[in-house]
Amino acid sequence: MAETSGGEGLLYLTDEQLRKGIEAMFFAYRGFTADPDRILETLEYGRAHHRALHFIHRAPGTTVSNLLAILGVTKQSLNRVLRTLIDDGHVRSEKGRKDARERHLFLTEKGETLERQLSDAQRARMRAAYRAAGPAAVQGFRQVLEAMMDPDMRHAYNRLKESGA
Repeated sequence: MAETSGGEGLLYLTDEQLRKGIEAMFFAYRGFTADPDRILETLEYGRAHHRALHFIHRAPGTTVSNLLAILGVTKQSLNRVLRTLIDDGHVRSEKGRKDARERHLFLTEKGETLERQLSDAQRARMRAAYRAAGPAAVQGFRQVLEAMMDPDMRHAYNRLKESGA
């Protein structure tokens, strides 16, 4: 059985150990989102705006349908977010060349700047945490996150990784 430096078995975890992991995820998520939240607040945006900017940046020209699938939100909710991002000049929408009903999304220069500010804040936090934890912990952390994903989300995640975007 694999063991941690503290001697606790990794293949058998008590409810208390799992609870501590869940709590650590809650607090880590708060920290991970705190810096971008402060930036978003100045624009009266929320985390949905951040997620849309992130995935449009990662896959320029992505369709609204693809973004809906990745974000797992309603069409109405996404349209509200996209409308503000488009109206404020962060995102542009283009009709599809093959299918005019499709809308392809791209960040504008202004959107690229905002996305960079948001991701720089998160990268700095992740970089510091990864350095403190070390390479083996980083790999283990990634494996845990991937194992927690629903199969369809893991598939979308793997497609994104493979695209090199």
